Amino acid sequence: MPRPLGELEDAVMTRVWKWNRPVTVREVLEDLQQERSIAYTTVMTVLDNLHQKGWVRREAEGRAYRYEAVSTRAAYAAALMNEAWSRSDNPAAALVAFFGMMSAEQREALSDAMRIVQGPVTQGQPTQGQGPENLTGPANPGSSENLTPPENPAGSENPGGPENSGGPENPRGPENPDDPENPGDAEHRAER
Repeated sequence: MPRPLGELEDAVMTRVWKWNRPVTVREVLEDLQQERSIAYTTVMTVLDNLHQKGWVRREAEGRAYRYEAVSTRAAYAAALMNEAWSRSDNPAAALVAFFGMMSAEQREALSDAMRIVQGPVTQGQPTQGQGPENLTGPANPGSSENLTPPENPAGSENPGGPENSGGPENPRGPENPDDPENPGDAEHRAER
């Protein structure tokens, strides 16, 4: 289960999700600099950490990388809600309390989502759930592959979350100095 993103991670991921295309450190930096003072190396480190945690994938382009979201913001939000709900000792009461906090717009969005999941109902037939696999996120319309947030590798129990497991694309873990994904390597220095 993913941990909530930190404030700077969220600011970076917001741009990656919003732009819905592979992005460079420079593009994210220039946009972030409109609202705060921040160094290129800071943005590069945040994107590298997000890559190690499994939130973005990257492809080399010359001496730099282009980063792309692995899942959608909707999948991230859903995973956080599911985690919070699953920790409740009374899930029904937690849902009732959550629904009570919702605005009219949020309740309408919930109703719309329930109609999508339940599918068409014909008189005399029980409701047939279509499941979340038929929902699509903005990162890849028409596809459900982006609805699954990063998880711990193959059933491992890792209380520290995906950032301590090395993420799905880096099973050896970020602490391995011989790892080509290690942020201290020459590839990362060359990106600056």
